[in-house]
Amino acid sequence: MTEQDILAVLSRILGELLGDDAIALAMTTTREDVPGWDSFAYINFIVGAETEFGVKFKVAEVESFPDVGAIVRAIQAKGPPLHPAP
Repeated sequence: MTEQDILAVLSRILGELLGDDAIALAMTTTREDVPGWDSFAYINFIVGAETEFGVKFKVAEVESFPDVGAIVRAIQAKGPPLHPAP
């Protein structure tokens, strides 16, 4: 999957969590850039991403992601399936 494909799925996940369909994440987006993206929503977002892409992140990874781009790269490195889960 391309970065843009993963970003689109991550944007959908976060949009569903925050009730905002207009969310469009970029590689440089941080939690501080998105109103309402608090620590509780972040954990739910990570769980959603793990489920969607069939990957598992270590706690140290989750705590160290500086931006969405780091999450995208970690998903790519873990070898996501060619198509995200429905």
